[in-house]
Amino acid sequence: MTQTDVIVQARNVQKSFGALKVLTGVTLNVHRQDVVCIMGPSGSGKSTFLRCINHLEKINGGEISVNGELVGYRREGNKLYELSEKEVAKHRMNVGMVFQQFNLFPHFSVLENIIEAPIRVKGESKAAATEYAFELLDKVGLRAKADSYPRQLSGGQQQRVAIARSLAMRPKVMLFDEPTSALDPEMVGEVLAVMKQLAAEGMTMIVVTHEAGFAREVANQVIFMDGGVVVEQGNPGEIFGNPQHPRTKDFLSSVL
Repeated sequence: MTQTDVIVQARNVQKSFGALKVLTGVTLNVHRQDVVCIMGPSGSGKSTFLRCINHLEKINGGEISVNGELVGYRREGNKLYELSEKEVAKHRMNVGMVFQQFNLFPHFSVLENIIEAPIRVKGESKAAATEYAFELLDKVGLRAKADSYPRQLSGGQQQRVAIARSLAMRPKVMLFDEPTSALDPEMVGEVLAVMKQLAAEGMTMIVVTHEAGFAREVANQVIFMDGGVVVEQGNPGEIFGNPQHPRTKDFLSSVL
């Protein structure tokens, strides 16, 4: 892998909320077509780190780059200057994000939810946005629900629409923040199946998850976080088969 293959680069990322230090120096490289699963106990900083990647949370130290561009800041000499909200929004187009809660617009149909951002943010024509939206609905198995409203869908269907909505912006990387944690158990599989398909197609993905089976099967890199730092990282065989750090061993014994 060359440096140009690095899609997300985090260097010594720090984040505090008041006196509470949530990230205390996270360093990570994610290459093109990587599927990185981040695991760890609640409060370890996993979701906060994900939100920092697209500047939903502002970092207090270190730096993050996506596709070679600093997130949230520009550098002049040795100084960093915060970007305007408009500039941040432009950078954010490269980063798709799927949350625990689906965050769909309740008064929009499925189709309207998917085409809203490409038309409004990227300036795509309605015809082009709609054509691509139907391709994405085919991908997530929901073409027949194009005219339905979120309240008419199951949780699993809403989450698949949320994935399609993120993909509509043609992002360089997809972030998933525990995308199955709010779902009934029988709906988890349908969402993971879509994510497996995206991985097979070469989408670069960073997934915060407790789904050890998914991480073992799909990830090429597993990160274990605790206390705001990366405690251990490696391929799934190493992390699940022969974890080195006592904290990783304890955690995996409780979830496997």
